[in-house]
Amino acid sequence: MQAIANSSQIKSKRKSTQKRAFNAQAFLDSAGVARKVVEYRRSEKVYSQGDPATSVMYIQAGGVKLTVVNEVGKEAVVAILGPGDFFGEGGMAGQPVRMGTATAVVPTRLLVIEKNEMIHVLHAEHAFSDRFVSYMLARNIRVEEDLVDQLFNSSEKRLARTLLLLARYGKEDQPEGLIPKVSQETLADMIGTTRARVNFFMNKFRKLGFIQYNNDGCQVHKSLLSVVLHE
Repeated sequence: MQAIANSSQIKSKRKSTQKRAFNAQAFLDSAGVARKVVEYRRSEKVYSQGDPATSVMYIQAGGVKLTVVNEVGKEAVVAILGPGDFFGEGGMAGQPVRMGTATAVVPTRLLVIEKNEMIHVLHAEHAFSDRFVSYMLARNIRVEEDLVDQLFNSSEKRLARTLLLLARYGKEDQPEGLIPKVSQETLADMIGTTRARVNFFMNKFRKLGFIQYNNDGCQVHKSLLSVVLHE
């Protein structure tokens, strides 16, 4: 019995250690990692397209919108990121300047890590490196899925999928499916349609009980998934 108890304790400690090892927030908060904490107001720019790409950001709280402007001044929303997400990593791949603009969509707190420090950490800390690589691979898959979604799905399905992603559907850190206040113009840019269409579908989703508005933003219910799965 004692052996079983000891074995259980060892497994418990191992799981606890593994959880701590892959906890990016805990690691970035630890001593010896050169970083700074910066807070941004709603609609405040974190960086602008064309700025030097000298750092990587990690979202502690809040949300960030990534946008790109083309030669004729048309802006497109690339992504909206939330707590636990990295962004601004392009400089690590050789990009000398920011390829887009990052803007806080709600009051936001970021950990800002200098590019050279981030590269050093990825080489020195294998657990953190695994976490970062897994995150980047998952985000690449998300980009591919977004492209397929844009090419083959209706605007209604694209909006439903976008709301579920913004609500971090299936993520333990966002069990209630609450998304911050995002304008319908932003949603329209993200899915490639008009604000009028977004307004029509949002009202439809609300009447069907898929979403619910409150003072903190928009509550997205799991039932919205039926729109995405419906053929």
